[in-house]
Amino acid sequence: MRIILENWRQRGDEVEEIEDKLPLLEPFTHLSVNVPGSPPVSIVRKLSGLYGDDGSLDMNANFYDPGALPSRRITLQSKARLPPIDIARRLFAVQYTYIGTIFFFTDPETFEELLLEAYRGLCDTSDKEERLAHAKVLMILAFGQLYSINQWIDFKGPPGFDYFTAALDLLPDAHEEGSILCVETLAYVGYFMQNMNRRDAAFLYIGMALRMAISLGLHQEVAGTGLDEITKEHRRRVWWSIYSLDRIVSVKSGNPITIQDEDIGIAMPSKLPSEPEYCPAVVLRHYTELSRILGEVLSCIYRKTPKTGSRLMASVRSIMMSLSRWHRELPDGLRFDPAKLSISRESVSTFLHYYQCINMTARPLLFHVVHRRLKTSPGSAAKDQDWKAGLSQTTIRVIEMCISAAEDTIHMMTIAAQLDLVATYGYMDGEHAFSAAIVLVMVCGAFPTKFETTQAMNAGLDLLRGMAQRGNSHVGARYELLAHLKSILMPGASSLGAVTPFTPANLTSTPTLSTSTSSGDVPPTAISATNRAAQNQGMVMLGHVPNAGGAEFGYGGVFGFGQGVEMPSLPLMANHGLDDMFYDVDANLGGNPSGDDDSMLWEEGFADPAGYDLTQWTQATQMAVDGGGL
Repeated sequence: MRIILENWRQRGDEVEEIEDKLPLLEPFTHLSVNVPGSPPVSIVRKLSGLYGDDGSLDMNANFYDPGALPSRRITLQSKARLPPIDIARRLFAVQYTYIGTIFFFTDPETFEELLLEAYRGLCDTSDKEERLAHAKVLMILAFGQLYSINQWIDFKGPPGFDYFTAALDLLPDAHEEGSILCVETLAYVGYFMQNMNRRDAAFLYIGMALRMAISLGLHQEVAGTGLDEITKEHRRRVWWSIYSLDRIVSVKSGNPITIQDEDIGIAMPSKLPSEPEYCPAVVLRHYTELSRILGEVLSCIYRKTPKTGSRLMASVRSIMMSLSRWHRELPDGLRFDPAKLSISRESVSTFLHYYQCINMTARPLLFHVVHRRLKTSPGSAAKDQDWKAGLSQTTIRVIEMCISAAEDTIHMMTIAAQLDLVATYGYMDGEHAFSAAIVLVMVCGAFPTKFETTQAMNAGLDLLRGMAQRGNSHVGARYELLAHLKSILMPGASSLGAVTPFTPANLTSTPTLSTSTSSGDVPPTAISATNRAAQNQGMVMLGHVPNAGGAEFGYGGVFGFGQGVEMPSLPLMANHGLDDMFYDVDANLGGNPSGDDDSMLWEEGFADPAGYDLTQWTQATQMAVDGGGL
């Protein structure tokens, strides 16, 4: 044993360079799936050497009485009344448009079965599976309202809140047996919590769903169970969906990811023989790959470990090369084409995720350079100086890429808003708009004025302001902070004004749902019924279909597409700059022609990338402008 350990120490540097695409040993990459009524089979049993154990050691019926454990038994019927069935189908279609293809927790066929069952009669609350099925239907309806309603005058909660709270009452206790249905329902609940800005609760619920998925063996392939390929593929899609949610919520909450990629042995989603070449599995696979890269960003950039300049550059280069490869392999059906307005929401969601990966990777370096400029030359003096002076070509490219990603994010969201495809209460829409707007306000305040960047900044603030005026108070608070920071950095710039809190008196007209749809499967009577039901609950509902008139509700006023104004370009969409950004890193650490390198700058910028506080930044910037310095 000593000899083995000594050899291991001597080969430490070599071991670090070894990468295995599937680190788990082959015998452990396929597990027997848990079947209801049978004991679980896990890797632990294989490692224990109990090869003859069929699980019966874990099934001692006399150990305790399962019925003695307290369990949730609801006696009253849910207060949330189901809408007319056609409206329920409409709400499903809306939530499926926004999240149905990037998070596979239901599909049209399965939802239709659950929906018909829910409309047959009262939910038997003594039956756990029936409660779960009803809770899942309620959560789907909750998301349907969340993404359908553009204004809200009931301040109990966001659209869909009543369905959401009713679903919470139907959830099983944590000690009850898990199931894939429970994983799906918990994932919906956790993500809705995120939309309500309950980040800790979202982290807990999504973490519970992920751990339940692990206990069910969803993170491994299954063998010897007789499961058909459709069931196996369903398991894969559910796993990678909760995987993405865990990555996103962990990054946003500053918590570590729950499971490492090295511990996962299941195949990526793939299309079934009955599905077309471009199908939801394709969307899910590419979205999942971005979530995997986001995990690398969290581990390599935001983990609080000592980082050298060379190691940081290598990490950023690896991440950018992965993003470049992802972009090259993207199918045409998922590409965003603003010139032809061939837009689909799944394309918007996927590319916003892509830009967020770039933003999260490069933003600490950009903020550090901005901070140095404001500290050295506060006020207008900093803007007049060339920000590139003294920086290596690699550093310049990374910062330019971050700015371009922010501009593209705002441009694409503005285009989407013209088609009414930006959700007022959607967590990710608000988060992406805010993340891009932060970058653009900082750049416009500290770097020489550039028309395109200023235009994108104003459009980003306009998007946030529009969401705030429709009742999203969380976005409103962020908009006010950014607007205040802009007024400090650019005192002479025009202001969009403060957000006027929404009240019923502000509603000058009641928009109606468009009676035309791309698929033609929703009759006008159902649409008008949806609108009447929404008005009765104090809501204004939009159609969320192409050409539904999103521009008339305040979005996209900066560019004014369709009015003879040229549509903004999205240069980063063409993948410019990602492949050649680090061509000189190996030859010269910083790639600076003068022979200097930026290793110390990178170490300072990435020393505490998660320690950025916008409120403190605003206060410090005000002091700098007043002459106190940062």
